[in-house]
Amino acid sequence: MSDPEPGEELTDEFAGVLSGLKFSVTVQSKKPIAESGEKDYVGMALKISSRDGDLTEYRVVGDYTYLRSDVNTLSKAMGLPLPSVEDLPPEAGGLKKVFAGEWVKINTKEMAKTYAEMGAEPGAEPEPTLDAKTQKRLLEALRGTIAREVEFKTADGKDGSEHITATAPFRTLITEFLGEIRPLAKHLPPGMELPTDKDFKDAPNAKVTADFTLKNGELTQVSVDLAKLAEDAKVKKLGLVVRMSEGWTPEAPAGATELNMDEILGGFGAAMMDEEGFLEDEEGFYEDEEGFLEEAA
Repeated sequence: MSDPEPGEELTDEFAGVLSGLKFSVTVQSKKPIAESGEKDYVGMALKISSRDGDLTEYRVVGDYTYLRSDVNTLSKAMGLPLPSVEDLPPEAGGLKKVFAGEWVKINTKEMAKTYAEMGAEPGAEPEPTLDAKTQKRLLEALRGTIAREVEFKTADGKDGSEHITATAPFRTLITEFLGEIRPLAKHLPPGMELPTDKDFKDAPNAKVTADFTLKNGELTQVSVDLAKLAEDAKVKKLGLVVRMSEGWTPEAPAGATELNMDEILGGFGAAMMDEEGFLEDEEGFYEDEEGFLEEAA
């Protein structure tokens, strides 16, 4: 871990946005979640909200992925100007629905196929995954590290809930776990290089506590104070809270406009080029009959 390069630091405004984000996730499966595989999921939904309102939402229902975004709120939260519907060129087509905050839908299989084609090189082999034996050994290494380095305490809550706190020094926990799994490095897929102890020498070793809340034997909340990881932070407390509750059944929103991947890719390209001022006569360039850019005489 190292300090960010000049210009890569988070601005106060963006840090404020991050601290106020709320992620709502629900998953529907034909089996209990703990026993579910990829083919068992029949619906899922994610909504990201800030203090100013909902930023974006997507749902996967049946054969389609549904998406909507509040571009104005998203632009304000990011501190970046985004084009309005009026600014989009005719080539943007149905993409204008996205910038207008309306629901659109995309065939999920078509989307996955397009992304795979964009990311794959000719003749490339599928990325290898961890085999079951290596996964089991990694889990055993994690359990051993937790047993040695993490201190657990339990207490009863006022509402009949049970609280379990797990406390451990951050750098020690990470380096101990890496030490446990380093002998397994040869079994990891290519490109998965483990960081060295030197990479974590500047990481804070402050004790970080995770608080787990259980009710009727079921986990309902996990909270961690992330400010402990920043030794010189001005903020005294930055809480990350994850709450588990009864979900809802994701449903396909009515009136969603269907987009195809060619329309999306072409629309985004046209929108961004128009926004950045490309292909403009004032820049001294023009587009010839074959679509190439040439400098004007």
